[in-house]
Amino acid sequence: MEIRKVGSQPSGKGPAENFTGNVRVDSRFAGTAPARVSGAIVTFEPGARTAWHTHPLGQTLFVTAGAGWIQCWGSPKRDIRQGDVIQCACGEKHWHGATATTAMTHIAISEMLDGRAVDWLEKVTDAEYLAEAQPV
Repeated sequence: MEIRKVGSQPSGKGPAENFTGNVRVDSRFAGTAPARVSGAIVTFEPGARTAWHTHPLGQTLFVTAGAGWIQCWGSPKRDIRQGDVIQCACGEKHWHGATATTAMTHIAISEMLDGRAVDWLEKVTDAEYLAEAQPV
């Protein structure tokens, strides 16, 4: 058993090539082989979001604070809030982040396939980000 004490890992900034706005990544973890699970706690300041991306084995998001938006390619943007659990299918192109006025934190869990858990794509445009959201 391994226990990683709070504060033992520094917070990291979401890299600009994969995120827009201020994004903080905390408590990154990855399972020890043969386990494939990986994850992190991610906090998006208002207006911050991921780029479009996919996960070879899908992703689960647990919204722990605030309010945000998520969108799958070809579908309308959706509202997400504290307590929501989102399942993204294998290979499903999507993005997620905070609303324009409210921060959002989620726990993101993915599995790695051939050493990778995510494939980053193009940035979400301001027009895509600001499109009207549909309630969940």
